[in-house]
Amino acid sequence: MSRTYAYFTVLIGTICVAFILAMIFLPLNRTVRSDVLQGFLIGFGLAFVTAQIYGRIKAVRINGWITMPGLGDPRNGMLMRAACAQLFPGPVNTSQEAVYWWTNSDGSGASLDGKHDYLLRFPAGGLPPNDAFWSLTMGDARNRFVANPLRRYSVSDRSGLVPNPDGSVDVYIQRTPPAGHEPNWLPAPSGKFILWLRVYQPGPTILDGSYVVPAMARAEGRRR
Repeated sequence: MSRTYAYFTVLIGTICVAFILAMIFLPLNRTVRSDVLQGFLIGFGLAFVTAQIYGRIKAVRINGWITMPGLGDPRNGMLMRAACAQLFPGPVNTSQEAVYWWTNSDGSGASLDGKHDYLLRFPAGGLPPNDAFWSLTMGDARNRFVANPLRRYSVSDRSGLVPNPDGSVDVYIQRTPPAGHEPNWLPAPSGKFILWLRVYQPGPTILDGSYVVPAMARAEGRRR
């Protein structure tokens, strides 16, 4: 869902269309070898573009978080599986087993970057409903774990998050420890990063699509 992938998709689509038009309207010296090669390249390009377009149609984006409902349904066809492989690399489960969201932007659409501090606030009673557990995992721009002194790569309902007096729960996502809120700290890298929210055996409001993950909020006045 990144701009790079969008530009790459447009480029490949344009090249494929140009190849097809050239084959139709230009008098080229065609051989079996050239036809096979062009067919392979055009087929691969159109398959990539089609999967990208289909994935963007099926994906749901709210508050900067992206998910694909039913991405692990065994009844999904080849096109849906290809779209999932491009947008959600890694293990894929049925919705009843697990639901995933990911984001690389805050609620305003700006890229997540470690030069800023962020707050993810779950309202009272608003933690991801589940019959197993949930986790929020940090990854750098290449989706790799972020090294930090605590060796803390995720927070979850099993990591001892401390709620606020009103019952809400704040997760502090930043490079340095938040004074007085260390149990709720998820260390961030110095550059851009990605967050994954995973909910295992999700509750009914997640399965019916009514649950909304809160937006990432940039902490004002704390830029470094």
